[in-house]
Amino acid sequence: MQEEWLFLNSGYEDAAINMALDECLLNWHSEGEIPPTLRFYGWNKPTLSVGQFQKVHRSINFEAIHNYHCQFVRRLTGGSAVLHDNELTYSIVVSEDHPAIPASIREAYYVLSQGLYEGFKNLGIQVDYAMPDRKDTMERTAVCFEKAAFYEMIVNGKKLSGNAQTRKNGVLLQHGSIPMSLDTDMLYDLFRFPSEKIKQRKREAFQRKATTIDELTNQSHTYDMMKNAFYQGFQKGLNITLHPFELTTQQWEQVHQLAETKYSREEWNYKRLLKESIKNV
Repeated sequence: MQEEWLFLNSGYEDAAINMALDECLLNWHSEGEIPPTLRFYGWNKPTLSVGQFQKVHRSINFEAIHNYHCQFVRRLTGGSAVLHDNELTYSIVVSEDHPAIPASIREAYYVLSQGLYEGFKNLGIQVDYAMPDRKDTMERTAVCFEKAAFYEMIVNGKKLSGNAQTRKNGVLLQHGSIPMSLDTDMLYDLFRFPSEKIKQRKREAFQRKATTIDELTNQSHTYDMMKNAFYQGFQKGLNITLHPFELTTQQWEQVHQLAETKYSREEWNYKRLLKESIKNV
């Protein structure tokens, strides 16, 4: 018998609301208010999200973020920076002690990635699972799509989606970016490099490391096309039945309060930038 999960299609929101809603879903599941839940969403404006522990003082070009009218937000999860623009973003909240969820973060990625695998198949894309060697796992990069982590989706060695995970209050939260297309000029302008020559070399190398759905299929996709493909994909890949879920007025109030008090605040988004600046004074 298939397990029943909730499905929330929250559509396009700004960065603070998107991150606050993911955290609220985690909290509500921890408190027993909702069962495991899959969420799909988009972004009102191009947004650079960074991992909770990512240092940004030397790597992020905040002047370019302003010039591109991008938003900037720090995620609850770890990992490197992701440019969210023309994409479908998903998030999953499920209890750590769920019988289908391994204790290992890496193996949990594999289980949850089954939904992504089937979603890409629905788009006519045959993906493989990334299995990086030890050298690749040791290399650090500020840009998420420059390298694939274990069990992320790749095609011909090129990364196709990026994921991040955290565990809090007995709940696993995983969210990820599935780009339809990607503006690599904007992406690399948002980072600092020793010189323009190095930035250009990095940008050119990126073309060999990552790809997008539109590039692979030679077709322009829409949010709704992606939603339908991955809705069916997650149901099949995770062997679940999804039921529509809409937030109550009270739940939306909690989301907006968390967005205002945390994800819109410099204390959260720039906390490491502020600490690093103080150290360098």
